[in-house]
Amino acid sequence: MTPLYLQGFLAPVPDEIDAFDLPVSGALPPALTGRYFRNGPNPLPGRDPGHWFTGPGMVHGVRLRDGRAEWYRNRWVRTRAFTEDAPFVRDDLSVDLTAVPANTHVLPHGDKIFALVENGLPYELTAELGTVGPCDFGGLLTTAMTAHPKRDPLTGELLFFGYGFIPPYLTYHRLSAAGELVESREIPVPGPTMMHDFAITAGHVVWMDLPVVFDLALAEGGMPYRWDERYGARLGVMPRTGDAGVTWSDVNPCYVFHTANAHEDDSGRVVLDTVRYTPAGFAAVWDGIGGSAHPAARAAVNGTAHLHRYVLTPGTAAREEQLDDLDVEFPTLHDGRTGDRNRYLYAVSSGAIVKYDVRSGASTLHKTGPDRMAGEAVFVPAEDARGEDEGWLLSIVTGGPGVGSELLVLDAVDLSRVASVRLPRRVPAGFHGSWIQDG
Repeated sequence: MTPLYLQGFLAPVPDEIDAFDLPVSGALPPALTGRYFRNGPNPLPGRDPGHWFTGPGMVHGVRLRDGRAEWYRNRWVRTRAFTEDAPFVRDDLSVDLTAVPANTHVLPHGDKIFALVENGLPYELTAELGTVGPCDFGGLLTTAMTAHPKRDPLTGELLFFGYGFIPPYLTYHRLSAAGELVESREIPVPGPTMMHDFAITAGHVVWMDLPVVFDLALAEGGMPYRWDERYGARLGVMPRTGDAGVTWSDVNPCYVFHTANAHEDDSGRVVLDTVRYTPAGFAAVWDGIGGSAHPAARAAVNGTAHLHRYVLTPGTAAREEQLDDLDVEFPTLHDGRTGDRNRYLYAVSSGAIVKYDVRSGASTLHKTGPDRMAGEAVFVPAEDARGEDEGWLLSIVTGGPGVGSELLVLDAVDLSRVASVRLPRRVPAGFHGSWIQDG
């Protein structure tokens, strides 16, 4: 039976193409002059990577300029794993951080564009999606780099971490605004967990030490991680400056792939919003993305997680609150609010893009339909915007095999449809992307 990650919305495309002067319905805002890039796994024809998360990365790009959609192109990220079939773990059991799929995110920083995956080095890309090669920041980066760095909107610094299955299990890093690695420090944790994301505030880093752990017995094919309730679940708050360590707070067993945002409230507590999976929800979705075609697993991939808030006070257990009962994933926000109080969040649900007002608790949906899957909605602020939500959301909306895809542009204020770029092919549902504004 064909694995779930090779069929339907996730079915890979067989080749790289270029297309120009793309059809547009509605009116693209002239202010959207730049490139939208989105990354995701796309196995080569006839190859089964064993898990949705492990297929080689393919970046899809759309170039917009002055109200026109100039081109679409898609390119595999040419890592050593892709071009040479190089093994991640060598015969001497050392790790090759360049032999990775680079399939999770694509992000600009400084004067570079990086394709990211959490188990290896970033790969630099050109503005036309050519692969330049791996980047270790002048030899200073010796660990993997998370696919979810956080840019401080005030300093321009990029904060990130690397985790591994051998010590050091967790390492914190900081890049300057210009792209120089200026800090690295080990963060003690009990063992090798799958730490996919983290959060920052103006003064702190927020860690998530959760019970999905490395298991060597699962290393032959697929993802070598499994749920282990015995590991425990906790969130850590670490000052960004000084020598103070991490203050940990226990939380109910769960898993979090993606944080939404964090900030410090008037009492100095850290408020963290995430998309949270219960143990049962994680088990269902992990089975689904791991290849099961069972109907229950298929349903799980469409969502088993909810928007959830933690309030962290040093020395006490975290206070937890589910903010909504809608199944969602891929939370985004105005990047200028990262680490600070935000009013609005965006997410995707089955057949819909969702806007949350976390101050009032209200939510708004833009429905794409049950036969079309909306990808992560990237917020692009309008120039000289007065309100936090003045701008646009960009999302690649995918249909099943034989159905084309579109780059959908919504007004972020009311989720009304502004424009749509018809893409020349179906784009598989994928992971994360970025808008890269010209100049």
